[in-house]
Amino acid sequence: MTDSKSVLSKKMREIDLGYGHGTVSLPCDEDRFRVLAAAKEEEDPLSDAEIGAAFDAPIQSPIIEEIFAPGDRILIVVSDATRATASAQILNLLIRRLIQLGIPSHDLSIIFATGIHRAVTDEEKSELLTPFVFQRIKTIDHDCRDPSGLVHLGQTDRGTPVEVNRALKEYSHVITTGAIGFHYFAGFSGGRKSICPGLASARTVEATHMLALDFENGGRRAGVGTGLLDGNAVNEECERVCELINPAFSVNTVVDERGRAVRVYAGHWHAVHRRGCAEYLSNHSLEIEAKRDVVIASCGGFPWDINLIQAHKAMDMAAPACNEGGTIILLAECADGLGRSDFPKWFTEKDSRALESRLRTAYEVNGQTAWSLLTKTERYRVRLISALADDDVRRMRMTPARTLAEALADVDGSVAGYILPRGAAVLPVAKV
Repeated sequence: MTDSKSVLSKKMREIDLGYGHGTVSLPCDEDRFRVLAAAKEEEDPLSDAEIGAAFDAPIQSPIIEEIFAPGDRILIVVSDATRATASAQILNLLIRRLIQLGIPSHDLSIIFATGIHRAVTDEEKSELLTPFVFQRIKTIDHDCRDPSGLVHLGQTDRGTPVEVNRALKEYSHVITTGAIGFHYFAGFSGGRKSICPGLASARTVEATHMLALDFENGGRRAGVGTGLLDGNAVNEECERVCELINPAFSVNTVVDERGRAVRVYAGHWHAVHRRGCAEYLSNHSLEIEAKRDVVIASCGGFPWDINLIQAHKAMDMAAPACNEGGTIILLAECADGLGRSDFPKWFTEKDSRALESRLRTAYEVNGQTAWSLLTKTERYRVRLISALADDDVRRMRMTPARTLAEALADVDGSVAGYILPRGAAVLPVAKV
């Protein structure tokens, strides 16, 4: 006779879901929930030697030693604290290599691609670069709204004004670094985003990002969406801006749940990004038999849940796995709050259609994020487990919860669901 406890234990397992700098444990009934995680999540982090080997075999580019020489002044672009890119390891190896070429540290500078985000704190800089690099290499803060720090480079064929940080034109060479992942309207992060929106003016960022919306027909513009590059107006416009800078070298990573590099692509900025995105799409798309009534999604913890604007990306990835009218439970600590103090102003509109109408004449990038969030709360019941004030969560049409048990309290215990341990890192694709 089989012991009932042993049968139950085989069907149940504990899953640790990232939440801020810690985890939340979820008992998972494997008969009821399917865990959606990329197979490549099990990859080991890369050693310094493996990353060095990628530098030695760049994609469609000469090696570093053939591009840079003593006398060059080099600007290295690094993502801000809202991104996990393994920058500390990458920068340490990259800078060491440049110094071995005879380029002194005073001819190297690092600029943070903050886009329209807040400035990077000294503590964050030390973590992103290592204390050793932070203390020895000059760092530059980008301010997208400071005209004195920007230079105008004309406009694209679409009419987008090209205004970028003037440091990009003051150095002999530019090196971009970043991480490749899904992005809900630019297609993917990384690559050209280090320049635009990373080091662009607020005006340029708005002009490129508003291309995501179709103001004539309503909703998203055709071709814009997760995992899409060719035919994606936002991506293509950001690429046009990046072409005007034409970085001399680029390093893009794919990171694991702890922010460690598991893949690295080095070489020409465009070729690096395209290859990395193609492999990422192949490795992180997951076919599902059908949508289900419950989806529990963690952003993956910090920095992916640093604020609500960033955390929304995981909600966007959970939506394709959820039935209309179903429940999405999002775990996002949001230690940095909403991401913008004025973010709630967009939720004074009655619904997403009214907000879209408002954006036609008063477009702001974060207004589009609010619109995207509203389109989810209108289609699903969204429970948010966070550190945000309950009133703020309700204002954004979500139900606040402090624990998973609270979020699941009114969910039918018999319905099937999905669990996304790293919500923004897996694209569920329904079988046709």
